Amino acid sequence: MRNATRPWPAPRWPWVLSMTWRHLLFLHWPVPSDILAGHVPGPLELDTFHGQAWLGLTSFLMTAVRPRLAPPLPGLSRFEELNLRTYVTVGGRPGVWFFSLDAAHPIAVRTARVLLGLPYRDARMSLKTDSGRVAFRSERTERRWPPASLEVEYGPTGPVAPSRPGSLEHWLTERYCLYTVLGGGVWRLEIDHAPWPLQPAAARIQSNTVAAPLGIALAAGQELAHYSRELRVRAWLPGRVAGKGVRTPGPSG
Repeated sequence: MRNATRPWPAPRWPWVLSMTWRHLLFLHWPVPSDILAGHVPGPLELDTFHGQAWLGLTSFLMTAVRPRLAPPLPGLSRFEELNLRTYVTVGGRPGVWFFSLDAAHPIAVRTARVLLGLPYRDARMSLKTDSGRVAFRSERTERRWPPASLEVEYGPTGPVAPSRPGSLEHWLTERYCLYTVLGGGVWRLEIDHAPWPLQPAAARIQSNTVAAPLGIALAAGQELAHYSRELRVRAWLPGRVAGKGVRTPGPSG
């Protein structure tokens, strides 16, 4: 898997997990930088596009999840997921910071939460396709965390076209690592994939409270929407990039 557009080479050591993301929807809203910066740990620097910060929602079906040199495990390799994210940099490497990740798989939720420090939450979800349209629903079911739900119908409105380097679409989607706080330090988890096969999309949002724990209302009709039918992804074990004593700002759902 080669990708000439990624800003640094993929790790030379072996990846540990592969997966395929299907029927993925990107929704993005511009948000004032000072609002988002207050929700991001200090060692991470909020990344902006020409001075504008962005908050994103991503819904998709996770399939074919498997460890390296092993087949997908029955009952463990397919589930829906929804994440709330923004964009950060550490050491000159742009990546993703997740405020929350909801998933319809209790084992995956607890594994990622304990081993990677990622804010996964249990949720009841469904993703259905019909005549090129996707209906996605999610409702968080872990009562010790703030409620969060999304109901949206979406689909592509144009042909597949990889994003142009330097464009907003490229800046939002071509990210090859995520950051997490684990054991009091910031860690970088590298991923690799082909350039996103993006399509412009239309989304009809019926309800959306996913960003409410941040005190942010995401207005329907003001989002930037993109669709991707399928993308295969590989992931590496995380490595520490910032020292101890890091704490995430208050609960973010």
